[in-house]
Amino acid sequence: MSKTTIYTAKKIITMNPANPEGSAVAVRDGRILGVGTVDELAAWGDHTVDTRFEDRVLMPGLVEAHCHAMSGMIWAMPYVGYFDRMAPNGQIIPGCQSIAEVVGRLKEADEAMRADGAAEDEVLVGRGVDPLYFEGERMYGRHLDEVSVTRPIFIQHASGHLATVNSALMEREGITRDSTTPGVDKDVDGEPNGELQEPPAMQLATEAQAVMLAARAHPDAIWNFGREAVNTGHTTVIDLASGPLDAADNELWSSIVEDPGFPTRVVRAASVPRDRPSIPTELAAVAAEMKSEGTDKLHYGVVKLFLDGSIQGFTARVSWPYYIDPPAGHPGNGIWLTAPDQIADVLMAYHEKGLTVHCHCNGDEATEAYLDAVEEVLERHPRWDHRHTVQHCQLTKSAQYRRMKALGMCANIFTNHLWYWGDQHRDFTMGHERARGMDACATALREGVSFSIHSDAGVTPLGSLHVAWCAVNRVTPSGDTLGEFEKISVVDALYAITLGAAFQIKMDHLVGSIEAGKFADFAVLAEDPLEIDPMRLRDIEVWGTVLGGVPIEAGTT
Repeated sequence: MSKTTIYTAKKIITMNPANPEGSAVAVRDGRILGVGTVDELAAWGDHTVDTRFEDRVLMPGLVEAHCHAMSGMIWAMPYVGYFDRMAPNGQIIPGCQSIAEVVGRLKEADEAMRADGAAEDEVLVGRGVDPLYFEGERMYGRHLDEVSVTRPIFIQHASGHLATVNSALMEREGITRDSTTPGVDKDVDGEPNGELQEPPAMQLATEAQAVMLAARAHPDAIWNFGREAVNTGHTTVIDLASGPLDAADNELWSSIVEDPGFPTRVVRAASVPRDRPSIPTELAAVAAEMKSEGTDKLHYGVVKLFLDGSIQGFTARVSWPYYIDPPAGHPGNGIWLTAPDQIADVLMAYHEKGLTVHCHCNGDEATEAYLDAVEEVLERHPRWDHRHTVQHCQLTKSAQYRRMKALGMCANIFTNHLWYWGDQHRDFTMGHERARGMDACATALREGVSFSIHSDAGVTPLGSLHVAWCAVNRVTPSGDTLGEFEKISVVDALYAITLGAAFQIKMDHLVGSIEAGKFADFAVLAEDPLEIDPMRLRDIEVWGTVLGGVPIEAGTT
């Protein structure tokens, strides 16, 4: 029989209401034997007491049910986002808080490429900008022309739904006033201004897309994804747009995630590239087959669909009265990424195969369309415990949450928006009333909908303590409390980032709480999140994690 290790801690928060706290947890063969005191757990026989966490707090390993492996690849290209970001190695990358600072950093990147011998016309790809933050004029291609008029430049926005490109790229890719692809934004004279909205338009930048695809598929990106997870206390993360799950990609992921040194469990969600048509039945068959091939560390069974764009990019589908101040040239009510009359048929292919479908719905009009589709599919093919999930839920209304409850659906709420774009939504996109009701965790809780909260990393940094902080405090960078009556308690926020998230990905029998039989996955914290000032929740130091009973200190992988 394998030997038992008993870890002691200042406190163990279990998220198991039948046994909510303890001072010791016994582990054998990567699983939990029980939580209690050392004396109680000694009944399991021969054991070692490990006291390394005696001054720390253990809680279930954090579960991030909406993030992307692209968060690990963005460090391969210049970061020009507004907020400071921490790289997987702990380095702080300062934000760019003006168009001039964006241009300056891109000039440095251009000079570095020249110094490295890159050709004059090799494409420069950057990441993280959002023109909504900048006062005055909107950032367009002409600003990137200040960096270079010969080197094509492609800067993906923080949301991942838009990009800004320079004149050299548009000339190279044939993007002109005659371009008819939806999302090619044009000025008052009908000339493309360098903003490409949503995938069909962004895919016109073929060279830039090839650079990003290669970076995303590089082993370093997946390892960085894992490093970010352990650095922020996560033991289970989902790549919620892994592509069509082709054999080569699956082999790459398996070789890395199954490595004993890889520090987290991963769920890979099948999705269809948004730039080309697909046959849902074919992807459904592949995803169903992969579901049966999952392991303790690598899981399948989730499918990702997309209905609309981003609110800050003015491409999300929102109901009347729409946007309060959209830039000239933007569609008045967003862009459909899947036609509403096609959603039910697409959903049906995955639903029939027993897969769980997570659907991107930022705007409330998109949410309504998805609820209609789920209702139609359930009438055609009744199925219990499907756990189909509305992702983002930025503007989901009370009536929609009630429908979700009735339909057996879940919600994954993008609370980080309250900090990263709350002021902008209040002032430029939705107005005060609708902004106060965004990311309505208290409403979801009141209506009985099972929900989690997420970072959408790399749109915002991976870190569930931060998304919990947003749900609890709802504070914006300007100091405004955006929706006092949508605040939730710290207990409810911790549930959302553990069992709530695990439930959505059908892993709540394995992870999400510290109780007998589950994986021995813990987040190791310096302070008790239930005892400190809730405004300090996001500032708790994360020592690292325990994965399958093995301690992993942050910054060591």
